Amino acid sequence: MPVQQQPEPIFNQLDAFGHKKVVFCSDPDTNLKAIIAIHDTTLGPAFGGTRMWQYKTEADALNDVLRLSKSMTYKCAIAGLNMGGGYSVIIGDSRKDKTEALMRKFGRFIKNQNGEFITAEDVGTNPRDMEYIRMETQHVTGIPETIGGTGDPSPITALGVFMGIKACVKEQFGSDSLTGKSIIVQGIGHVGENLVRLLRDENVKVYISDINEERVGQIAKKHGAQAVSNNNIFDIDADIYAPCALGGTVNTQTIDKLKCSIIAGSANNQLLDEELHGQMLVEKGILFAPDYVINAGGIINCYSELMGFSKKRSLQLTENIYEATRNILRLSKSENISTINAANKIAEKRIADIKKVKSTY
Repeated sequence: MPVQQQPEPIFNQLDAFGHKKVVFCSDPDTNLKAIIAIHDTTLGPAFGGTRMWQYKTEADALNDVLRLSKSMTYKCAIAGLNMGGGYSVIIGDSRKDKTEALMRKFGRFIKNQNGEFITAEDVGTNPRDMEYIRMETQHVTGIPETIGGTGDPSPITALGVFMGIKACVKEQFGSDSLTGKSIIVQGIGHVGENLVRLLRDENVKVYISDINEERVGQIAKKHGAQAVSNNNIFDIDADIYAPCALGGTVNTQTIDKLKCSIIAGSANNQLLDEELHGQMLVEKGILFAPDYVINAGGIINCYSELMGFSKKRSLQLTENIYEATRNILRLSKSENISTINAANKIAEKRIADIKKVKSTY
């Protein structure tokens, strides 16, 4: 009988990721099971979305929130925001298990962090959910515009991804024009659809795929895209692959199948293993736009809400993702390192520099 592999001890995982705090939230009355992970607060309060997902195991939920919160630290750092990194996940089916009471109870747990963690919407949550959280705590953004918030950040997130794609196309093809290019968009949620719209406006041939086949058909018809099966997306010969669903889709098996020259999408943690798969992409000649760099539009939008910036300022900061991506590609090329390592290097330098400043207070 094979020996079952034991899950890695929780404290070992925390040490490996370098987290400051992880909070497990449970409330039998609302069936709430959630995890809040605070990775780093050097630059400011930890900021990150709240994802609601039907994880197979609690260990999967913990691993996801640890990876997501660490990537938020780097995302805030490289975007030049005065925020640290955090994230939260609620275990459950957002279509069946989500209630006002559950979201408000979760809001109480956020309130108990005393401003150390600020949240916003993510997969499985929306502005209405953020409004419920707001009923319990001020430490939330992305609330509806009707009550003074900025609403759905998806259009701004999509714009940032679009700018990142253009920066990569400039590097690979010498011009950032997208006319005549082809792209696979995997995941047609709010961000994915907005990205499809921007791409089709530039006369890009767009293939779309999602686990919700009915929605794929609707979006394909609405925007003039071509629907493809999830099982066949890696068989398509396209210039760009844009993962816009969950993470880990860039792995040993998919890299072997990929026929594109650029990977640039909105999904978090696209590389299953940063070191291994980042290097595999280099060796295969595929240019990878680090996800936490080009999908920063959403957090920029929420940060603008916190700071009281105008929508125009938020758009300007998001359009700067083009130049931020170009800087990473230059560093990657000059130092002969993967793009993810180049992005990490820039983010880590900013955090280290500010840590030195704070040590003199």
